[in-house]
Amino acid sequence: MATNSALFEALEALEKEKNIPKAYMLEKIKTALTTAVKRENAVVEIDEVKKAFRMYYLMNVVEEVEDPETELTLDQAKLYSKKASVGDSVQIEVATKDFNRITASTAKQVIIQAIRESERGNIYNELSSKAHEILSAIVSRVDAQTGNIIVELAGRDLEEDSEAVLPKSEQIAGEVLREGDRIRVYLVEVRKNTRNVSMVVSRTHPGLVKRLFELEVPEIHDGVVEIKNIAREPGSRTKISVWSPSPEIDPVGACVGPKGSRVENIVDALGGEKIDIVRYSDEPTEYVKAALSPSDVISVSMVPQEKTCRVIVPDDQLSLAIGKAGQNARLAAKLTGMKIDIKPQSNAL
Repeated sequence: MATNSALFEALEALEKEKNIPKAYMLEKIKTALTTAVKRENAVVEIDEVKKAFRMYYLMNVVEEVEDPETELTLDQAKLYSKKASVGDSVQIEVATKDFNRITASTAKQVIIQAIRESERGNIYNELSSKAHEILSAIVSRVDAQTGNIIVELAGRDLEEDSEAVLPKSEQIAGEVLREGDRIRVYLVEVRKNTRNVSMVVSRTHPGLVKRLFELEVPEIHDGVVEIKNIAREPGSRTKISVWSPSPEIDPVGACVGPKGSRVENIVDALGGEKIDIVRYSDEPTEYVKAALSPSDVISVSMVPQEKTCRVIVPDDQLSLAIGKAGQNARLAAKLTGMKIDIKPQSNAL
């Protein structure tokens, strides 16, 4: 056996500093050593008490050799074991000098790789805990070819691992971001590959709006106001429905804030996106009325056993209820989960 106290001490230090189990590392080194010699009949034994390694080739004793890497004749076998006979297996030790050279090189590579994997794992676990959260970011650069934007997550000491990708598909249409701009992003996904940990963030995800309200409205953070649904067309308009279990609390007013300050901060963070805050109701007709704001609604009639309703509005409110390019009606339908048929009062019959 080849004693290697320094290697065992290094593995013990690694276990303490990086929380990488010594047993795990020894198994990785054992596998790497057998791979390094490129012989399927190579066997590595580890004695943790003596802090030593041993490698040998397990050879089959045969009458006639067909594969010299795995077989040897009886006469050859007698050189290693006087009791050998045809059909037995004998162990041929790898020379200590050669084995020490292989071990030193292989162990170094395995340890370096393990440290990298551990660090990636720690970064991945840390960032994964922040998935679906809102983060502050600084625009680092814009990829002219793909349109993707690379952002640096602010307030993080993770060097290159703090970079995240804001894909073109997750960018707000019409929003122009330049290097150095500070923005809020929503962490959609954390990915770990063999080389690094990457993050995908979004400016269009409804979760961004939800998290912004949670940050700006203490009543939401405290649980006395609840966000029920969000319907969003990024960069243009969002409808959000809110509710409170307490009759003493106005959920819409809480979200708007004093003189509109809370919702204004959210609008600014979204680059001027309009936000309609409506009161949620378990009663479908009331919920649809609220969702169609800012237009007035005369009546809402539900179609039995269908998620469809017929809405009557004053003639002068029809265009407001439908909205530009149908946006108001479309967002109201998405918010309530209902199919909404809007008619003017003059054509109600």
